[in-house]
Amino acid sequence: MARRKPATTHGLCVVDKPAGVTSHDVVGMLRKRFGERQVGHAGTLDPDATGVLVVAVGMSTKLLRFIEKTRKRYEGEVVLGTETSTLDAAGEVTATHDMGDITVEQAQTVVDEHLTGPIEQVPPMVSAIKIDGKRLHELAREGIEVERPPRPVTIHEFRVTGRPEPGVLSIDVTSSAGTYVRTLAADLGHLLGGGAHLRNLRRTAVGEFTLAEAAGPDDCELLPVSTAVRGLARVPADDNLAALVANGRVLPRPIEMGDGPWAVFGPDDTLIAVYESFGDGQAKPAVVLPTAQR
Repeated sequence: MARRKPATTHGLCVVDKPAGVTSHDVVGMLRKRFGERQVGHAGTLDPDATGVLVVAVGMSTKLLRFIEKTRKRYEGEVVLGTETSTLDAAGEVTATHDMGDITVEQAQTVVDEHLTGPIEQVPPMVSAIKIDGKRLHELAREGIEVERPPRPVTIHEFRVTGRPEPGVLSIDVTSSAGTYVRTLAADLGHLLGGGAHLRNLRRTAVGEFTLAEAAGPDDCELLPVSTAVRGLARVPADDNLAALVANGRVLPRPIEMGDGPWAVFGPDDTLIAVYESFGDGQAKPAVVLPTAQR
């Protein structure tokens, strides 16, 4: 079997994903643009959603998990009184309720009492989670609905910011990875005594990455590989330490630099590895990049 040609282009793109394309479609666009197969993204956005999608090229794909785990921020609109099969505007209407008199203040009170902090969510049937080896959205297309165990997530902030039109609430949510904002919208509708669905979802931030530096798939800048770890504590390594890192050595934990992970930079200020806490007072390599000279 022929070996795949090693990637020659490396870096990170902060994409402002347009509506109407999947996150995988965006990956395909950047594969074509850069002529590389080794491309991946940090956290799926629904086809109708827009906003920040962090895409890695080449060796940066090894660092995606440190971005995927970060908190996300979203803006969107909750349409009160109408439930849909997908919990968003793309689905078929399944139920209607009279909720025209709900105020921003009432909604915020419910949010503060029930939808902030550590909560549990039942993933929607249109999600990419696998149950018994099959993705939920594949089952949903076949008209099959299965039991989904609730998953713990954390809602760091959930603000109801306005009422742009009768029966519609604007929301601003900052949450842990794995949170379904459409489920938050549906749950809010139920808690207010009726039902609701989500529309106009826009992701405004993924960890350190925001819309301020995002651009479309054809225009986004290819940022340096080290951009992927700019949210991590930075550990400088001299020649001797860099040689140990290149060989994947377990090292003393840099306690004065927090709990980790730690981004290790070589003498020429090139990112060479990311280390994580391991055992009692130690750190082990989570990723050692090809830039580490062996």
